[in-house]
Amino acid sequence: MAVSIAEGIAMLEAATVVLGKREAVCPSLVWDERDVVLIDTGYPGKHPLLLEQIAESVPSRRGAPSRILISHQDIDHIGSLPALRTLRQPPAEVFASEIEKPYIEGERRLLRLTPEAVEQAVRSLPDSVPAEMKRAFRHTLEHPPAAPVDSLLTDGQTLPFGGGIDVIATPGHTPGHMSFYHRPSRTLIAGDALTVAGGELLGPKRLPALDPETARRSLRRLADFDIAAVICHHGGRYAGGDVNRRIAELAK
Repeated sequence: MAVSIAEGIAMLEAATVVLGKREAVCPSLVWDERDVVLIDTGYPGKHPLLLEQIAESVPSRRGAPSRILISHQDIDHIGSLPALRTLRQPPAEVFASEIEKPYIEGERRLLRLTPEAVEQAVRSLPDSVPAEMKRAFRHTLEHPPAAPVDSLLTDGQTLPFGGGIDVIATPGHTPGHMSFYHRPSRTLIAGDALTVAGGELLGPKRLPALDPETARRSLRRLADFDIAAVICHHGGRYAGGDVNRRIAELAK
């Protein structure tokens, strides 16, 4: 179900079963009179669910998003990108950082999906999972979704969508991780730079980063923004108390 955050911005939810347990992720949606912008796309195969929530959030603009912003390369962020991109003609414009681009386009192996990580993930599947499903799971990890990146995101730029979306480089979780700040609603779309659990805003320690120290330092960049609410890909919305003060605590 889509959750309205403010005028022109909503949080979506797309759940799947990962290694035998339910895993929900929260892409974000920003729109104006011209564009419908999706930020991250969830796991593979979740595009029908996301399209339902987009139609629910923006009834007058039914259909696939016109722009797609990708925070970083992980499969729970790019999984449904190829399907969503090609549902409209011309295809949706895809944005990502220059560092993440070759991974999203399939030129390089996703950094977390090493052969060892794939083997461990397959071995972690419950014995009750049929062999055919295990093979399909392995194939997805060894051949993750890929799609062209049309436009590069750069730190400090402001995208002219939804009243203005600031692009913030927050490396650490992955080398080219980006977060976004929706100006009109003062909402930080954190990607995996932050998480929410038990109603509490948490930092990189809860969601392992490829470079934890860089991920922690990246949080200092957020002090420049007056933040009223945060949407985390894992855990959803946080709007409790003084958000900026909480982020400063996590950056220490």
